[in-house]
Amino acid sequence: MILTVGNTKGGVGKTTLAVSIAIALSLEGGNVWLIDGDRQGSSKIAMTIRAQAGNLPFIKCDQIHDGKDLIKQVKANAAKFDHVVIDVGGRDSAALRAGLGVSDLVLIPFAPRTLDMWAINDIQSLVIEARIANPGLRAAAILSCADSTGTDNRDAVEALAGFPALEYMDAPIMRRKSVANAIGQGLCVLEAVPKDKKAIQELKQLVSSILIA
Repeated sequence: MILTVGNTKGGVGKTTLAVSIAIALSLEGGNVWLIDGDRQGSSKIAMTIRAQAGNLPFIKCDQIHDGKDLIKQVKANAAKFDHVVIDVGGRDSAALRAGLGVSDLVLIPFAPRTLDMWAINDIQSLVIEARIANPGLRAAAILSCADSTGTDNRDAVEALAGFPALEYMDAPIMRRKSVANAIGQGLCVLEAVPKDKKAIQELKQLVSSILIA
């Protein structure tokens, strides 16, 4: 599976999700290649911290933000891995477009906020355009940085129905300090101590949903 985690809207937890998913897939026994397609290199930094720990399962991570190079590298090397996870920056970039062009699935995290919903149309347009060359591309939107109370989550999911090129993946990720703390150590919540049972269940549900998508 080749998975891109992307959105033209920043601040929705793309890197956190990409790193968490890559680690979770690796812990399930998969041979995973994480590609950091963002010039900021946050995924690469997290994986460098992970490697320096010395006692954690290794995950190959390369920073490739040039779109043409990303396509070339994925086409040449994806078959060597069970899963390729591509993390791209929060904008309409060459890496995002390249990821859409080579992926089986694009996971689109969005927060339950008005500005995020306004931005959904941008990523939907890119998905529609990408499907001209990659007709098998699936696009699934998930709630990220979701609220623990109130009706904003429900309202955002209902609003997503207005974007027919995207499907809703019912595996919300709540805003949790434990998730951010884990990524800062090059970990996902499945590995971090102390254990956050709710965060663990959310990540497991997300990975399961991705694998059956």
